[in-house]
Amino acid sequence: MTITEVRATDAASERHLIVKMAFGSMAAQTLRAAVRLKVFELIGEAPRQVADIAAEAGTEPQPMTRLLRALAALGVLRQDSADFFSATPAGALLDPRHPRSLASFVRVFTDPVALRSWEHLDGSIRTGEVAFDEVFGTDFFSHLAQHPDLSAAFNAAMSQTAGAAADALPYAYDFGRFTSVTDVGGGAGTLLASVLGAHPGLTGVVYDTVEGLAQASTTLRRQGLAERCALASGDFFHSVPAGSDLYLIKSVLHDWPDDRAVTILRHCREVLPAGGRVLIVEPVLPEAADTDTDTDAQGHAADVGITYLSDLNMLVNVGGRERTRQDFEAVCHRAGLTVTSVTPLSEAAPYCLIEAEAETEGE
Repeated sequence: MTITEVRATDAASERHLIVKMAFGSMAAQTLRAAVRLKVFELIGEAPRQVADIAAEAGTEPQPMTRLLRALAALGVLRQDSADFFSATPAGALLDPRHPRSLASFVRVFTDPVALRSWEHLDGSIRTGEVAFDEVFGTDFFSHLAQHPDLSAAFNAAMSQTAGAAADALPYAYDFGRFTSVTDVGGGAGTLLASVLGAHPGLTGVVYDTVEGLAQASTTLRRQGLAERCALASGDFFHSVPAGSDLYLIKSVLHDWPDDRAVTILRHCREVLPAGGRVLIVEPVLPEAADTDTDTDAQGHAADVGITYLSDLNMLVNVGGRERTRQDFEAVCHRAGLTVTSVTPLSEAAPYCLIEAEAETEGE
């Protein structure tokens, strides 16, 4: 291959990358349409004919064929023959009946409420202001409180995204040295239920707003944990309930700017007993973005890329941010805590376990 041919191939690859990213929002809306039309529920576990899917979805066969072909091209369906389609393992995750379904996650993160602010990303970059507040006249979480259906969908989406972490966390950290765990901002209780299920000597508390706890009692009853886990409602900007020796905080701090993250951590520090710990479960950004990774690291690179997009999502929708290790150390220090370790939760990338303890005098 000549130098000219190599350059032409590289240029085509570069153009493909840009076009693929520009079409990204269309791919997301294709998934949204499929979830709203219950395509994956209708297909189930065996190949189904387009005419049958269309009839049960209430659509015309020809546009349904076009949708199914696009889903096959995206890798969530297989076109088994001219008019038969089946779900791939990835596509099966869009069936609400799947134990690790991401259907609610897709519904929420492709919803116009979640996307409107992205239209003003450039403005948020210029000013640092939260676009959502300007577009909707209130902040994101107040908007959820005013719209119970959206709040329930958001809680379900958060529970679904907690699935991989819930599977991995109980075996990735030494919970056996503690007696009680309070999950701060624990929502539906999915994560804490998994920890308690694997460690029968532990008791727990799920702490969140009334809206956030809406599905928690159901989760705990379903797991047979209602006697070992209490629910406590409140505002972590005002206080955190005392009584535990481990305070677990997953996917909470990134919703808030540094000052408010420090407030949450400080309230945990105020009730932390001797020998107690705070365990933060969030992505940790590398100190520099680098796409030059080897083949074995490509999956991790993709996870990091998503985390950078999540960082921008925090900017436009809630005013929070994703953080580097240095950032976590800084907010913890301001709250009177010292980060003792940062451990990748490899089975649930890009999450990491950030353990912190109370600072000693003079630190």
